[in-house]
Amino acid sequence: MPMKSKRRSHQIASTAYATLPGADDITRVEFSNGLILLTRPNFNSQSVVIGGYLPAGSLYEPDEKLGLAHFTASALMRGTREHAFQAIYDSLESVGASLGFGAGMHNTGFTGRALAEDLTMLLKLLVEVLQQPSFPADQVERLRAQILTGLDIRAQDTGEMASLTFDKIIFSGHPYSRPEDGYPETIRSITIEDLAHFHQDFYGPQRMVLAIVGAITPSQAVDEVGQTLGKWYNPRQPGPVTLPDLATMDRTTREHVNIAGKSQTDLMIGAIGPARKSPEFISASLGNNILGQFGMYGRIGDVVREQSGLAYYAYTNLNAGIGPGSWEVSAGVNPKNLEKTIALIISEISRFIREPVTAGELADSQANYVGRLPLSLESNMGMAGALINLERFNLGLDYYRHYPDRVYQATPESVLETARAYLNPEKLAIVSAGSLE
Repeated sequence: MPMKSKRRSHQIASTAYATLPGADDITRVEFSNGLILLTRPNFNSQSVVIGGYLPAGSLYEPDEKLGLAHFTASALMRGTREHAFQAIYDSLESVGASLGFGAGMHNTGFTGRALAEDLTMLLKLLVEVLQQPSFPADQVERLRAQILTGLDIRAQDTGEMASLTFDKIIFSGHPYSRPEDGYPETIRSITIEDLAHFHQDFYGPQRMVLAIVGAITPSQAVDEVGQTLGKWYNPRQPGPVTLPDLATMDRTTREHVNIAGKSQTDLMIGAIGPARKSPEFISASLGNNILGQFGMYGRIGDVVREQSGLAYYAYTNLNAGIGPGSWEVSAGVNPKNLEKTIALIISEISRFIREPVTAGELADSQANYVGRLPLSLESNMGMAGALINLERFNLGLDYYRHYPDRVYQATPESVLETARAYLNPEKLAIVSAGSLE
C-alpha cells in the first residue's frame, strides 16, 4: 500500500473511532468505600447490563484449600439470610433477569442483566448475595458434588490435563501454577466455615469495580450504586497481593500425561508471554494472530492441519492478564502423529523468530483488529466487559479511541523483536495428554 493511502486509511479509522467510548462519555466514580463505578448510557435498548469484580480470587487461598475461591463464588446464590435458593432464582426469572458469579486467579467476577426498570431490583439482589450469603449445608453439599464431578471429568479430558500440566511447568513456583478449581482432595477438605471465613475476609468494596451499561443515565447509575453498594464496608479486607517474580525457563521441558483409552492426544507447546499491560502486548497479539489465529488458524493451522494433515485442530493462544501470561500452541492429534506434529510446530516457531512476518500478513491482521472492535462493543454486555478491562488493566479511559493508532504502529520488525523475546525453540514447555502408543 502506498504511504499516502495507508496514512489516509489510518485517518479514516481514527475518525470513525471517535464514536467509541472515551473519557468524554464514560462516567467513572470512586466512592468513599473504595468501589469504582464505570457507566455509559445506551438508550438504543431498554435493557441494562451490570458486570464487575472484587479482589477475592484464588491468589488468596492456601494450598491445602485450593478451589476455595471458586467454591465460595459458586455458593453465593445458593441462599442468603433473607432468601432461599429457589426464591432467588424465582425473583430473577419473574422479570427475565439474570445474575451469576465466578472466581478466577485474581478476582471473583459477576455479570447480570435486566430491563432498565428492574435495575434497582438487580442491584439489591447483588448486594444481598455479596453481603449476606448463608451457605446452607444441603446446597453446599450439592455444589461440592457438582464440583467433584467436574474434576472427575477434568481428569479424563486430554485438553484440560494438558493445559493443567502446561501451567505447572511454565509457572513453576508461582501462584499461577495452581488450578483455580482445585483438586478433589482440597475440595473435600473445604468446610462451610471455610466458605464463611473466606467471604468475611475477602469480600468487600475496596478495589471492587462495577460497570453499568444500558438505558440509564450516568447520574441515575451513580445514585443507584450509592444507595446500595456505596454504603458497604469491610475493614477486614487485605491490601493487594504482590506477585512473586517468575523465573524464565532455561531449557525445554517435555511431559506426557497418560490417560488410557483415548483416541486423541492433546498437545500444548509454548512459554511465558507478556502481561496485558506490557508495551509489547499489541505486537505480540498481532504476531500470535498471524502465527495461529487468522483465517483457518494462521500459519500453524495451515502447515500442521491443512498441508500436512497431522492434526484435527491446531492454533495458538496469547493469554495475557494482570501478571505474566502464556504464549502457546495447541493441537489435537492421532497419537501416531504426535512426534511429527511436535517437530513441525517447533519448525514453524523457529521460522517465526528467524524472519519477519510479511507486510501483507501484518496488514491483514491489523485490519482485522481495527475492524472487529466496533462489533465487539455493539452489545451492552460487550461494552460492559470493555469498560471493566479499562480498569482491570489500567489502560485509561481513552484507550479505545487510540486503539487503531496503536495497532497500526506495529511493524514486521516489532513483531519479530517481540516474538524473539518470548519464544525460544530451545526453551519450551511441551506437554501431551492421551493414551500411550
